[in-house]
Amino acid sequence: MIVTTTPGVEGRPVREYKGIVTGEVIVGANIFRDLFASITDIVGGRSGKYEQVLQRAREEALAEVEAEAARRGANAVIGVDLDYEVLGQGGSMLMVSCSGTAVVV
Repeated sequence: MIVTTTPGVEGRPVREYKGIVTGEVIVGANIFRDLFASITDIVGGRSGKYEQVLQRAREEALAEVEAEAARRGANAVIGVDLDYEVLGQGGSMLMVSCSGTAVVV
């Protein structure tokens, strides 16, 4: 499955549009991970645990988009857009949403 943020796949014209496909993943923040992340924020550096959670959520949202596109008979998803949002009381959850257009190239 080709997945791209561009409006098409270079050298491969779109033969058929299968519609918009989406994927959403919401992950909760762990209190211990929050504690270690806040320590990292104080002393500087990157928060590896948050980065791992963010990467996993992004990969799962993209996998949902690919699966929906495959169910529709597509072999590519073009115009992919990823969005990130903090949800819940005190920002306790992170939502990653992904959308694109399923096509046959």
